[in-house]
Amino acid sequence: MDKELRLNIGEEQYEQLVREAQERHEDPTVYAGRVLTEGLNRARFVQGCADFLSTPGMREEFALRFGPAETGTSVSAA
Repeated sequence: MDKELRLNIGEEQYEQLVREAQERHEDPTVYAGRVLTEGLNRARFVQGCADFLSTPGMREEFALRFGPAETGTSVSAA
């Protein structure tokens, strides 16, 4: 079941949201809901990755299966 959430955003952010929604031929309210949902899903995914890699032995198991991280990459960036 969907829940209603009311947010207050600044005028510039609102205008940007409307412009982006119009570019995609979407209703601004529908577009805002989708953007919010995608952001929350991404945050949950990143947190899940961090939790997985912080579990004892998981980082080593991952490296055994898929190889070590490339030079210059950082797990903390997730």
